[in-house]
Amino acid sequence: MTLINHIVVPVDFSEQSKIAISQSFNLARITGSDITLVYVIDETLLSSVFNLFSSKETQEELLRKGIQTTLDGIASDAYKNSGINIKTRIEKGKIYEEIVKVAEELSASFIIMGTSGESTLKKKFIGSNAVRVISEAHCPVITIKGQKHRAGCKTIVLPLDFTRETKEKVGKCVEIARLFNSDVKVISVLDTSDEFHVNKITRQMDQVTDFISSHQIKTTGELIHGKNIAEEVLKYAKTVEADLIIIMTQQEMEWTEYFIGTASQEIINASEIPVCSIRPTERKDTMEFTIS
Repeated sequence: MTLINHIVVPVDFSEQSKIAISQSFNLARITGSDITLVYVIDETLLSSVFNLFSSKETQEELLRKGIQTTLDGIASDAYKNSGINIKTRIEKGKIYEEIVKVAEELSASFIIMGTSGESTLKKKFIGSNAVRVISEAHCPVITIKGQKHRAGCKTIVLPLDFTRETKEKVGKCVEIARLFNSDVKVISVLDTSDEFHVNKITRQMDQVTDFISSHQIKTTGELIHGKNIAEEVLKYAKTVEADLIIIMTQQEMEWTEYFIGTASQEIINASEIPVCSIRPTERKDTMEFTIS
């Protein structure tokens, strides 16, 4: 199992980022990880924070002091209540770039961040920046949209498309399920009833469920027929009262600014259940996925 020893949590002091902070405590407790809270000052907004009669340097200094005071309060309260070691960082620049940079510098195992599910066209911390972090971070990113979440992770939903990169997603799912003693619900959404295709997917799903079960994890597999992958995944996750959905963010639209894939983006934006997005390792081929 991969050693998890650092979790990065971007914050902007919104209600949703506060929920993300509280959820990060659960993972930190189980893994004995440190947490680093990161606030990124958007340089383009500095001039609008204070009046025009103060210098830019003075504006930034006052802003940093206020941010640091709030961050220190969060860290102090968390340590008193849970004993979790929380560090803080204030960076300046493009929000998504600084978050990814800090995560790489710390070799973070996870980034946990709040998102409102807003359109990616809106320049907000929880919106376009979340999509960019998911697209560019090398570690898994857990996005938190919903308001109410259980402390643990009883049930994980694992949608499969059986590309070769999916093997990475299965491995990460096993890791998380073992940490939380979770059950795993493996599903695949089909838009065809072709017998050959259905049989092929069924065989591959059996491989995946057998592999996960071999790690002493309670697992089930189910084929779901539907045209819209995101809608079917979210409907199923709600039905089984899932605590986490694990997806692979396929880079299928490289010519756009946001290239994490249509279905993945729909799930991230619409899900009230936390979503763990895993960026596939770059490969030179596109061979189909097999466990063996």
